[in-house]
Amino acid sequence: FVVDYDETGSIGKRYRRQDEIGTPFCITYDFDSENDHCVTIRDRDTMQQVRIKIEEVEKYLEERLNF
Repeated sequence: FVVDYDETGSIGKRYRRQDEIGTPFCITYDFDSENDHCVTIRDRDTMQQVRIKIEEVEKYLEERLNF
């Protein structure tokens, strides 16, 4: 996977920057991730967010991206 790491500004500004460059999914590792071992994945097209286990991220993306 090609990734872009960004920790500047608010999460809303980060999402907007990624939307502008066409990133289909944003993955957010936050304070809760340390405890629940989950991340939030935001879909650019629907703007829906889902929280999933870190070990399920690869499968989640593979099912939704066409390579």
